[in-house]
This record gives sequence, C-alpha cells and structure tokens, in this order.
Amino acid sequence: MTHQAKSVRAFIGAKDYEISSAFYKDLGFEEVVISASMCYFKIFETMGFYLQKAYVKDWVDNTMLFVEVDNVEEYYKGLQQLGLHNKYQGVRLSAIVYNDWGSECFLHDPSGILWHFGAFKK
Repeated sequence: MTHQAKSVRAFIGAKDYEISSAFYKDLGFEEVVISASMCYFKIFETMGFYLQKAYVKDWVDNTMLFVEVDNVEEYYKGLQQLGLHNKYQGVRLSAIVYNDWGSECFLHDPSGILWHFGAFKK
C-alpha cells in the first residue's frame, strides 16, 4: 500500500491546559484554536500536534515526540535562551546526548511529555 500522506499529527494531553498552551506558545509554536478543549500547534506549515484538555497520567507519562532539527547544538542554545525550564514548573531541559545514530537534547513540558530534538548523522 502506498501512503499519499501530507502530515502526521499526534494528540497529546495536558495536566493544565492553559499552562501547557502558554508553554507551547512561548516555545514558538503557532496556536490554532479548535475548541475550548483542543488546539492545534503548528511547528511548521505541515507539522504540528493537537493539544487536548485531557489528562490521563499513564498516557501523558509515556508520551514522547521526536522533532528532527538541522543543528542540535544551536537548537539547544535556543532552548536555553528561552528559559522555559525556569519559567514553568516541572519543565526540564536536558543536555545534548551524542549517540551512534546522531545527537539529541530533551525537554519535558509542564505535564511531563518528553520532547526529543535531534539530528541524525549523515
């Protein structure tokens, strides 16, 4: 089967919807409000995710998203400069890890969702 897909969009939950929404706006994502309990955050024109006013601890605690970036070192510096880990309770920014396949840094959102920002070796 051939997939003629244009995008893939994950659904993620939020322990506190308003705080998570503010966090993602501060991270630089563009918010598109869908309803009082859901919005779409655009990362790029064809890339984004749905944030829901829903919290299931086991689901959120096991949610991870990987965003491929051009340069992990530059992206990490940008994350440090934003200071979201100082502004939002529970947000953690982890140092860059260098692996055989490439490198990545990690950012936990206010609900605990783990974001991987990485680059593959060429």
